[in-house]
Amino acid sequence: MPAKLSVNLNAIAMLRNRRDLPWPSVIGLGRIALAAGAHGLTVHPRPDERHTRRADLPQIRALIDDEFPKAEFNIEGHPTEEFLALVEQHQPDQVTLVPDDPSQATSDHGWNFIADAAFLTPIVKRLKKGGFRVSLFADSDPSGVNAARDTGADRIELYTGPYGSCHSDSIKAAKELEKLGKTADAAFAAGLQVNAGHDLTVANLPALAKRIPALAEVSIGHGLTADALEYGMAGTVGRFLGACGW
Repeated sequence: MPAKLSVNLNAIAMLRNRRDLPWPSVIGLGRIALAAGAHGLTVHPRPDERHTRRADLPQIRALIDDEFPKAEFNIEGHPTEEFLALVEQHQPDQVTLVPDDPSQATSDHGWNFIADAAFLTPIVKRLKKGGFRVSLFADSDPSGVNAARDTGADRIELYTGPYGSCHSDSIKAAKELEKLGKTADAAFAAGLQVNAGHDLTVANLPALAKRIPALAEVSIGHGLTADALEYGMAGTVGRFLGACGW
């Protein structure tokens, strides 16, 4: 089965937040994305609310529950107590933990699973006890996957930023793709499932899907939102589903 597509709503929310106005509608465009076949919605509610706001979360939860009950809700973020409380309040299907500093513009690296094991393990245990699937943001480094598994997590999410940044250098892109592939191979061998996200596009998704055919999910925001400016949200979801192999 091809990787499922989760539409990250952060870029839409950031555009909305440029004005004190309710458009573009985060919920409205999320509805269009799900109606067009997206498998879920992702948000990253940062402490400064520069894109997804806390007030968006109950609306997204209600959208999925009321209109698209088969879709999944993925909340990602750094596991502060405030973040964990948001997760427990809004009950996503999946929680993706990232090692971001609050001041970062965007996620740009994965966890050091060996060094961060003592920090992550009780958090993963708490989330698993709450019934959430847990995914951990990961760099292209096969050596860390056993430590990731030992935290109790279900999945890793491959940070694909270095691969996406090679959009004009096919030789470098191939090297970065193979790093991702080897990390995914090690993760599967360790019993983990694998997600991927960051700077994925219609152009670079097919090669990723071919190299990692058992990829469970891709979470895409910036590239998908940029594409939607040309093709509309429904058309763009169709394009990305096709790039995943649906």
